[in-house]
Amino acid sequence: MALEVIEIRDEETGSSAKIAPTFGFNCFEFIAKIDGQSVDVLWSAPDFADGTARPSSSGIPLLFPFPGRIKGTRLSWEDRQFEIPEGDGRGNAIHGFVMNRAWRIVEQTDSKVTAQFQAAKDDATLLEQWPTDFKVTATYEISGATLTGTYLIENPSEKPLPFGFGTHPYFKVPIGGDSADACEIVVPYTFAWEFKDQMASGNQFNRDTDPFQPVLFKDTQFDNGFGGLECEDGLCTTSIHDPGSGRTIEQQFDDQFDSVVLYNPGHRQAFCIEPYTCIPDAFQLRRQGYNGGLRVLASGDKFETSIRIRVK
Repeated sequence: MALEVIEIRDEETGSSAKIAPTFGFNCFEFIAKIDGQSVDVLWSAPDFADGTARPSSSGIPLLFPFPGRIKGTRLSWEDRQFEIPEGDGRGNAIHGFVMNRAWRIVEQTDSKVTAQFQAAKDDATLLEQWPTDFKVTATYEISGATLTGTYLIENPSEKPLPFGFGTHPYFKVPIGGDSADACEIVVPYTFAWEFKDQMASGNQFNRDTDPFQPVLFKDTQFDNGFGGLECEDGLCTTSIHDPGSGRTIEQQFDDQFDSVVLYNPGHRQAFCIEPYTCIPDAFQLRRQGYNGGLRVLASGDKFETSIRIRVK
């Protein structure tokens, strides 16, 4: 059964984006119009709009209340145990609960759309799988060659809400040129987390090159996490530049995201630069005495952030 699809558009330039509210509120297409040309920014599986694709493998999956993996399927929190479904084929929970569920549209204009997901309202079974209720509100707005995602996380319960939030954008390569291999990637991290079984172990290794030095796509083979992000005025900027077309996809987010996961999908038609507020399995790291960025919202508190993607 085909997914419901909402399209937003910038009237002046013709830039557009498509979002699937019933499948994780995934923004699976962003076409930026710049200098009379169309730039297709996001990679999605051909069958994504049919509703048969993997929810984590196209567009911009939203990852909450944990990005990446949690070891095994049991979460321990404040002397309580929660069983979480296995999701990675290797016995681990992965990428949270909201990327494959239906969200409710709460506001929509020609260039902007807002949707919401709350466990107690939209899938009460999640209250048995997580320490508290949670409410996530996401907005996508398009202006010129820029797509902005704004994300609000609220704790409507009386108990503390532990969480991590991340996005998993699949950026198409090349960006109008002839060679993906020649694309230049900049992610200004200063250390790598050691990953074991695709989760951070707690060990860190300092980067031995300039954080702003580009890496060629042909030299990338990633599925691990990085930290110590270099920010300017509280903002971190990552980019993919295609020297063949002269186009650049720039992704900018605030310093509330203290980690990124970099990932090469097997088809190598895209590259993922994933801003995370915590490194995968920050719960386990916390128990071991490491700071992996896990956040805890008190009753009634909220967390708000935004990510801007633009084409230059």
